[in-house]
Amino acid sequence: MGRSEELFERAKKVIPGGVNSPVRAFQAVGGKPRFIACAGGAKMTDADGNTYLDFVGSWGPMILGHSHPAVTEAAVKAAERGLSFGASCEAEVEMAELICRAVPSVEMVRMVNSGTEAVMSALRAARGYTGRDKIVKFEGCYHGHCDPMLVKAGSGVMTGGVPDSAGVPKGCAADTLTAAYNDLGSVERLFAEFPGQIAAVIVEPVAANMGVVVPEEGFLSGLRSICTRERALLIFDEVITGFRLGFAGAQGYYGVTPDLCTFGKIIGAGMPVGAYGGRREVMEVVAPLGRVYQAGTLSGNPVAMAAGLAALRILRDHPDIYDKVNRLGDFFRAELGKRIERLGAPCRVTGVGSLSCLFFTGEPVRDYASAKTSDTEAFGRYFRHMLDRGIYVAPSQFEALFLSAAHKKEDIERILAAAEEYFETGNCEIGNCGNIR
Repeated sequence: MGRSEELFERAKKVIPGGVNSPVRAFQAVGGKPRFIACAGGAKMTDADGNTYLDFVGSWGPMILGHSHPAVTEAAVKAAERGLSFGASCEAEVEMAELICRAVPSVEMVRMVNSGTEAVMSALRAARGYTGRDKIVKFEGCYHGHCDPMLVKAGSGVMTGGVPDSAGVPKGCAADTLTAAYNDLGSVERLFAEFPGQIAAVIVEPVAANMGVVVPEEGFLSGLRSICTRERALLIFDEVITGFRLGFAGAQGYYGVTPDLCTFGKIIGAGMPVGAYGGRREVMEVVAPLGRVYQAGTLSGNPVAMAAGLAALRILRDHPDIYDKVNRLGDFFRAELGKRIERLGAPCRVTGVGSLSCLFFTGEPVRDYASAKTSDTEAFGRYFRHMLDRGIYVAPSQFEALFLSAAHKKEDIERILAAAEEYFETGNCEIGNCGNIR
């Protein structure tokens, strides 16, 4: 028994499923999870000494690569001054100022400790500001595990064996309305059905939790127009896209400005951090200025702020990083698409910038329904094939492939070669990858 397997057996006795986040259990792909011992650049090494070329990047935060020297040094120095104060510190002011300067929609921002907490707080602020209760979300978009958002959610919920979640009272989800991603008509119908009752529309501007589904032309701007007309708030969940597609996030990339937005992942450089922010008049409803209560003992943690600031300053001062990772993403998708077409594999590759996804379906993927036509068993075989060749991709069909500044063109060539080998060996059962859902 290897060290990873031994650790997993121990973990199952004291942690539900042996993991602290469901997708890590490998239930959607088969096999036993790897326990990681260390990581640097674009590679990770597990407890058994096996090294993998990593295309998960801690699910997005590691846009600079693992263990970037400047980020590590900043975190270590901050830790030496104190791990937590339970009081304000200079670094959180600097973080807020940087975000407000960088992101078009943000005039005020509040730091929290996770993307889930950021979404939960943004929704509460939206309800407090508008005096309305209902929220529109999109099928397949994942906004963390707060109760009202676990309705037709994406991410691990799609492959975890539960359609939404047990333990969520009906009343918590009663005011959550669902629309179809890339379908403005479905949003219009909800506003017509519930006039004057919808506080906000929340959306992943690039849906990166049902695989990667990009917004069609006019979709985001259409949401902006609808929300403006109906006096509802538009919330962009930029936990994944924030500071990834560009320094101004998806809203800068697509030129659409929401009223509120949420952040996580990259702003902590791997530390547990989240944030929500937006227009000043909306954010001023938050305590202690307003009556919308939200608090957190570790919010603005000095070590997390130091790590995040170091990463964001590098991204701010070196915009060529975005040029590099986005070009690598374009190259990866184009070359993988050529191989899929040449070999007749029943797959689709999607993405934008440094976010990509290989869907095991022959159908175009534009929403939750089309994403669900994917053959998850075929993806499981693909995942195991890649892992055997020292390539670590997300252990779920419905997650993104992340590129970082630490990846080189030869790394892309390596994953392309491994994918081509998979298709050529017939593991995909070409012509036989029918829907299993």
